[in-house]
Amino acid sequence: MSNKESIFPFPQKPVYSSVFKSILAIITVILIMLAVIGGLMMVSLSLSWPEHNIYRLILGLVEDFFNPFAWIKVPTVAHSYQLLLPTVILLILTQLIIFFSPRPQVWSRLVIISITLAITLRYLVWRILATLNLSTPLNGFFSLLLLGIEMIVLSGSIIQLVLVLTTKDRRKEADFYSQAVINKQYLPTVDILIPTYNEPAFILKRTIIGCQALNYPHKNIYILDDTQRSEIHQLAEKLNCHYLTRQDRKNAKAGNLNHALRQTQGELVVVFDADFIPCRNFLERTVGWFQNQKIALVQTPQSFYNADPIAHNLGLENIVTPDEELFYRHIEPAKDGVGSPVCAGTSFIVRRKALEEVGYFNIESISEDYFTGIAISAKGYEVIYLNEKLSAGLSAESLSAYLLQRLRWARGTLQAFFIKANPLKIAGLTLPQRLAHLEGLLSWFSPLARLFSLLIPLLYTFGYIVPLNITIDETIYIFLPYMMLQLATYHWLNSRSRSIVFSEVLSMIICVPTSLTVLHVLWKPFDKGFQVTPKGIARKNYQYNWHLSYPLLFFLTITLISIFFNLNHHNYQESPLNFGLILAIYNVVIIMTALVALLEAPLTLETQYQLLESPVNLITEANIIIQGNLKKLSEIGAEIHLREPIYSEKLLLDILGEDLRLSAHLVNLEKRGKIWQATLKFQPLILSKQRKLITFLFCRPQRWQPKNTAGELKSLWLLIISFFRGIGLIWRAFLNRKTAL
Repeated sequence: MSNKESIFPFPQKPVYSSVFKSILAIITVILIMLAVIGGLMMVSLSLSWPEHNIYRLILGLVEDFFNPFAWIKVPTVAHSYQLLLPTVILLILTQLIIFFSPRPQVWSRLVIISITLAITLRYLVWRILATLNLSTPLNGFFSLLLLGIEMIVLSGSIIQLVLVLTTKDRRKEADFYSQAVINKQYLPTVDILIPTYNEPAFILKRTIIGCQALNYPHKNIYILDDTQRSEIHQLAEKLNCHYLTRQDRKNAKAGNLNHALRQTQGELVVVFDADFIPCRNFLERTVGWFQNQKIALVQTPQSFYNADPIAHNLGLENIVTPDEELFYRHIEPAKDGVGSPVCAGTSFIVRRKALEEVGYFNIESISEDYFTGIAISAKGYEVIYLNEKLSAGLSAESLSAYLLQRLRWARGTLQAFFIKANPLKIAGLTLPQRLAHLEGLLSWFSPLARLFSLLIPLLYTFGYIVPLNITIDETIYIFLPYMMLQLATYHWLNSRSRSIVFSEVLSMIICVPTSLTVLHVLWKPFDKGFQVTPKGIARKNYQYNWHLSYPLLFFLTITLISIFFNLNHHNYQESPLNFGLILAIYNVVIIMTALVALLEAPLTLETQYQLLESPVNLITEANIIIQGNLKKLSEIGAEIHLREPIYSEKLLLDILGEDLRLSAHLVNLEKRGKIWQATLKFQPLILSKQRKLITFLFCRPQRWQPKNTAGELKSLWLLIISFFRGIGLIWRAFLNRKTAL
């Protein structure tokens, strides 16, 4: 049987019927939730009414249920604290659901999302019907502008919530498909393309060795060097892989990949960015899918073997997950449910035939990966997402590099509105697929909402502009349930991949440059070309990122002035709720935390240690064997925990079960409680030893397991600790600099 033929029968299923079933289920549950929650709130609040005639109460409930204004009308109560009852009821209800379903299940996800959509709908009705200030043209302009921005962001959030109900877990399917590859029944040829542009040789070396360690026979590895560096050519020859380059750099990464595709012949094509190292079973878990002739592309998550810059700067490397975790653990599986996962540019495998049908990688936009996936879907092929960490790469090592990467993604994604591969207009996509892509486009307008939140207090104070007409009672009765529900369920709903607390700090740091980029792209979409994210950055000392701090310092200064002005001039008897003041205080807290996070901590990459536990033996020169536990490992050394001290300087580290022995010498030994901590430095390694070490360090199956980030309360506590720690470091650096002068 030919590799091009399907080995297994594939039953035909109604396309995306589950989406519409989910939508009907949502509508049903929302109605039930509205009735239950509304009934509970009204009954609870009725206890404070002067008269509680049961007959009148029931009639009132029925009448109010069908009156949209009743849902946003604040009832008359004896004390304002009684308006907290809706929030209390919601929190108790959602926490009970989370208690009985610690991990999101079909039923619990449906209930939580339905409650969230019901409360969001109530909030939207309130915002539209009760909060606009149209008293003057200027007030009306800013009030409607704020509402418009908020509607864009909330529309994306609502679409995302609906999509989450279609979330797919394809690991069992992968088990099924992979059997033919493992049993050598299906082994198409695979070309592995590694595009590179100025990445250091030590980063590329890891990637090449990882690709060569893949458990798969029919593979060819190509280094696509767009900088024509002699040292990379020599590295390719030394490691025995193919080296390709070209005379020009037209169309950046897409042009580089397309140039290579015309010189290769593999049935399947894998793309790894220069810093992404695959696990040995990457091809075993992905190639088998292509037995199904309808499947054209399989995307896997981007995982990282270093901490993201926020976590690193705040000293929370092993606690806070990277920002990308939210996308790859929460959003991508949801998009996969409607057949529209995003092709993310690395760690994916694609059918060459499908690439040829769409004219290779898209060159209209700098996000060639995203639009190539869309074009393939529009041809009727399936693009799927396998939520398994089968590779790991380098996260941006500084906040400047992180921002550069995000701005490129923003430009590339929003160019959708101006190219033929626009997912909202291209022929061949279904309505659910278009909605999923619309959510991705709308998400880039969130920084505008954050920027506007910085401007609102200034409008209140200096322009006497009030874009929101709200009272304290409305805030407690309508806004508070909406906000607290987000805080209570966000961490659970996204599978504990991200917390709102840390997301707020990051969004504050990048909101100004990202907002300006979004507006610039809408005005001049192709004004800037492809900019590569710098990799291999190292810092010996603490460095402050002044470039990103300037807009934050400006807003901090002017917001503090507005707070002082408000406290001295606001008439609390006429208007007890000063929303501008409350928002200003909140903004100051987040800005100050963001400013602390801009202190870039020292960083070493080539020698960076990975947390890695394994039983080991230390063999001395006298052949005495001492048992220990490996705790940290890098390409130059290791940290071992021992139950007894060791006095030999020259050692042989034997990692048990791995056929890996490394010559080392002891550089430090100290006692920590009952444990002795030994730090080793390896002797220069020959290539064969380097291969074994890199494979053990980065490429073992299941090497990269999902990590859960802290919940909202713990995240808040960690942020407070990190804030004061950062203040101390900044003050110490200031004193040292002053002393030096």
